[in-house]
Amino acid sequence: MSTEVTNESGYDLDEAEFAALSRFVIDEMHVHPQAELEIRFVPTDVMAELHVRWMEEEGPTDVLSFPMDELRPGTDTELSEEGMLGSIVVCPDVAVEQARVAGHSAEEEMLLLTTHGILHLLGYDHAEPEEEKEMFDLQRRLLLTFLARR
Repeated sequence: MSTEVTNESGYDLDEAEFAALSRFVIDEMHVHPQAELEIRFVPTDVMAELHVRWMEEEGPTDVLSFPMDELRPGTDTELSEEGMLGSIVVCPDVAVEQARVAGHSAEEEMLLLTTHGILHLLGYDHAEPEEEKEMFDLQRRLLLTFLARR
């Protein structure tokens, strides 16, 4: 698994932690070990520009996912195809505020958003109630397992 983590936000974070999380999630989802992923942390103005450009919505958001090769999870017996999973863009400023409201740390919020973004890259969505339950349950299980193993 090749993960490139870039911090353009100015927010102090442990890039290695996010690379470790992505490796964990990718392994748990049985994605080919040669898959590539980019995680970018950007300031609010950059996220707002991306949000308008790609989602046609004003203001910054917490996370955006940009799939490339439309890889899907593998199974216990068969890995996914090799390829470029895609890019995740996270806005720490938005994450800090969401963490404050949720009552946990900004780092935990950004780890949650990263997990959420990876699941979107793998084709998960939360537009319908049953999809939301599946995605959010999986996201919770993956993150809690990762945090327990640190």
